[in-house]
Amino acid sequence: MAQRIISNAREKALVSLLEDPSPIVQEALLKEFQRLGSDGISILQKVIREGEEDSRKPASQIVGTLIGPDPSRLFFDFIRSLQYDLESGLLMINRVIFPECDREQSRDGMEKLADRCRELGVAPMNPREQCRVINRVLFHEAGFRGNTEDFDDPLNSCMEVVLKRKTGLPILLSSLYILVGQRLGLDLEPIGLPGHFMVGSFTGSEPFYIDPFEREKFRTMEDVREFLIQRQITPELHHLAPVPVGEVLCRVCRNLVRQFEARNQPRWANRFRMFVREFEQTHRRRSGA
Repeated sequence: MAQRIISNAREKALVSLLEDPSPIVQEALLKEFQRLGSDGISILQKVIREGEEDSRKPASQIVGTLIGPDPSRLFFDFIRSLQYDLESGLLMINRVIFPECDREQSRDGMEKLADRCRELGVAPMNPREQCRVINRVLFHEAGFRGNTEDFDDPLNSCMEVVLKRKTGLPILLSSLYILVGQRLGLDLEPIGLPGHFMVGSFTGSEPFYIDPFEREKFRTMEDVREFLIQRQITPELHHLAPVPVGEVLCRVCRNLVRQFEARNQPRWANRFRMFVREFEQTHRRRSGA
């Protein structure tokens, strides 16, 4: 929980001023809530949920000014657009849960990781050599790893939190790996295995896979087949091939449904279930099914 930076008395005073119709007062309130950042937004959201009717509307207006349009509506629009971008989609999912999050801060975090890779790289390098550099930066220097202690924590599916805590699900760690690689001009692909996720490279002389959840482990195609067999899954050709970005984002939403259900948070589970349904319906409309 964030440390309180204003007293209860100060909070009550700010909330009471929400009912004041004076434009001067409302402008001063906006500036004060901007100064308070995420704590100010939390106060306003509490008013929207629990406050008096005369306070809820101005609170909603200030929140709208501070965080912009409704993140859920924006994500629905994104899904329907069919213009899927992995980074934008992941940060939009993050913003559904944390409307006040700073997307640029997450992008800056990925840029810094890529900058460090550039510092260590010596051109020319083939894809495997570039991945070794990414491995060193992500898993040895930065300390990213799979969250085996609390696998079902919904925060494992939030890119902003993964960047801060350095832990996450296989799909988020793989996505981070791909996004850092993109910044380096490296063409990497998402590999959506049943119950797991990896990164694939198919541009060099020999394809290979990386398992970020296992901290940098390289795998051949035969290794991936064996990985599936060990989990009592019959390997099929499509298991080894890249999956579309839309499928990656839909899978993140499916994970969040499961994670929020495990946390007994049905409202959040239902919200992400609606996103999954929208992905599926949009796909059917596109394919004419």
